[in-house]
Amino acid sequence: MDLGSLAALVKLIAALAVAVPLTAYVMQDKLIFQTRPLREQERQAIAARHPQVADTFLQAADGTRLHAWHLASAPDAPLVLYFGGNAEEVSWLLDELPRRDTGAAWLLVDYRGYGSSDGAPSEKALVADALAWYDRFAATSPRLIAFGRSLGSGVAVRLAAERKLAGLVLVAPFDSMVEVGKRHYPFLPVSWLLKHRFDSLGIAPALTAPLLCIVATHDEVIPAEHAKRLYDAWGGPKQWVALAAAHNSIDGHPDYWPTIRAFLAAR
Repeated sequence: MDLGSLAALVKLIAALAVAVPLTAYVMQDKLIFQTRPLREQERQAIAARHPQVADTFLQAADGTRLHAWHLASAPDAPLVLYFGGNAEEVSWLLDELPRRDTGAAWLLVDYRGYGSSDGAPSEKALVADALAWYDRFAATSPRLIAFGRSLGSGVAVRLAAERKLAGLVLVAPFDSMVEVGKRHYPFLPVSWLLKHRFDSLGIAPALTAPLLCIVATHDEVIPAEHAKRLYDAWGGPKQWVALAAAHNSIDGHPDYWPTIRAFLAAR
């Protein structure tokens, strides 16, 4: 290779070394938050199919209009605040939950940019919104339980650090978004690039609320070892349940809903 070709190759490598991390930094919001908005007509159609469900809105501190689906239950039943995955539009649970007889009321939270909530998602915004939803219902619900699935586990853990909870259900949770990012993008300086860190592991030792941790043994998105680190660090009583399933099929396992129902009944 002559000197001219070598110089061109070095320039190309240098350009890629800058361009790839820069692209990852700019695109990370779309990778982490795969928003699933509903049109107004879709929301109204869903509400019409489920007249027993309260179509609930809340104005955030910054003026953003937030939305959640509220499934009521007996007055003394716990209220489960549900925080879904990064690509999850939560209204599917309106058909699922009545068949599962969980003995609890549910608030299915639409993240910003998802469902019928306005705005754009971020770690800071999602945590602030979770606190707002908690405060909205704390006075009228006897016991509140946070349920976080995948990305939602990071929101639920942060809520537990700020408010009193009767328990947490974490499904396919992770230790921190940094560690998950390192697994999927080992060629990138994830620790430097990541804005939304969701460091649940750093919070876990100080948390004392009872934990139900459900993991998928064949999880290709968040391998169970990430959940195990979080579980081992948890400061309160805890239960580990491993189900033979993949990341997106775990709720189809026959032991999934009975395990959740038993945990909620004990709260």
